[in-house]
Amino acid sequence: MSSIAIFAAVAIGVVQAGNNETAKTEKAAALTRAEVSKPIAGVPPELAALRRRVNERVRGDTAALDAQLRALRGTPVVVNLWASWCDPCRFELPFFQRQAVKRAANVAFVGVNVNDGATNADKLAADLPMPYPSIEDPDRKIVNRYRGRGLPITVFYDAAGKQQMVHQGVYATEDLLSDAIDRYALGR
Repeated sequence: MSSIAIFAAVAIGVVQAGNNETAKTEKAAALTRAEVSKPIAGVPPELAALRRRVNERVRGDTAALDAQLRALRGTPVVVNLWASWCDPCRFELPFFQRQAVKRAANVAFVGVNVNDGATNADKLAADLPMPYPSIEDPDRKIVNRYRGRGLPITVFYDAAGKQQMVHQGVYATEDLLSDAIDRYALGR
């Protein structure tokens, strides 16, 4: 094997392994519909209304997302792009469930269901109920807006409605997602 091939193999291995913190993964149990639907004391009315829309899918791609973001101005927002056919999306959805419940009083969550059939999206939502609505993106217009290279994608907006970060790929642990929410949505 040539030295170039050996170097390339080592370089690829290093990139794929990442550092020890990001290489770890954490399998979390999904919350039930009852758990994600339970009212939480102290939640502002606009966020309580958003939480009551468990698993709701909204037509309208970018126009619907823009309207939802405008309605949430004044509150940090986490937008998660997902699909039923996306195994990494399925893996991280329990992290989004837990963070949406934990942060219900001060962070809004919105999903984007990408290029999915209604039956498949409904089945995933039954297995992994989301305590927030999802905008349908059948033609990948929202994915293209964020220059998506694949799913999942998570986008963080601050309270002023300014996009702070687009994260391409899966969150390996809930702590990594929580840290990103603190940093990009809440500016801590």
